[in-house]
Amino acid sequence: MRNWMSLQADFGNFQYRGNVYVFALKMSFLTVLLSGVIMAVTIPPLGFLGLLPVTLSHAIGFGVIFSWLVGGTVSGMLSLAAGFALHELTLSRAEFEKLSRTDTLSGLLNRRAFTEALENTEGDASLVIFDVDRFKAINDRFGHGCGDAVITAVSAMLISAFDEMSVVARLGGEEFGVIISGEPLEARMERIEGVRARIAGGAIAAEGHDIRITVSGGVADLAAGRNKQAVYASADRALYLAKALGRNRVVHEREGLHHAWHGLADNGLEARGRGVESDNVMQAYGI
Repeated sequence: MRNWMSLQADFGNFQYRGNVYVFALKMSFLTVLLSGVIMAVTIPPLGFLGLLPVTLSHAIGFGVIFSWLVGGTVSGMLSLAAGFALHELTLSRAEFEKLSRTDTLSGLLNRRAFTEALENTEGDASLVIFDVDRFKAINDRFGHGCGDAVITAVSAMLISAFDEMSVVARLGGEEFGVIISGEPLEARMERIEGVRARIAGGAIAAEGHDIRITVSGGVADLAAGRNKQAVYASADRALYLAKALGRNRVVHEREGLHHAWHGLADNGLEARGRGVESDNVMQAYGI
């Protein structure tokens, strides 16, 4: 019985109050059924031995009545009490599970939930990592309250830009992750570029300030048989390259070494003049 109740809770059957009443009815019926089995086993032998104070038919009739009135009623009341306790426990567990997978500031999935979603993603899809450019400067200039407002605004724009087939998460700090599926690669890249342009083209109102921000993005593709950690690392390198190329842009992993070298040169970051950040990017791409 205890195992059956535990199984019911594991399946979430106590999440809704109506299921609690159904559970109580089932338990009452089960109690009456067990009582009938016990009477069928015990009363006839007692009648055969002459140990019953009434006739066998009367004894069976009384037993049936009392099993329904007493056993069924008591069992139903106890089952209701247990059911509502499990109902509260199920809701609390669901809320705890939600909180453990949700970033409190943005309302998006957190890194843990995003990692699970990434591991479970199958088929053709893309992973993009967004990072708010120069976020520390925003905190230093406008304060952490404005920094939080920026995170919240970017989260809302990402949610509105991607459909329910996508997974959107805050990976930590000013970094966000999106898994996009259900579209051809060209359409996915257009959507990603559209988000970047939308963020760069507007201002975020916070504490009396109009804060203009940009984001950089790195994209890598998921395919059957490809290691998910390798995909994440590739997207992270592409993001790093987007930062080194001047920020406010999206770089796809396929652009590779050619884009890395020529993009750095176009931005005046040749060997004699490039900084530490550029050296790190060159090293990451094996240049």
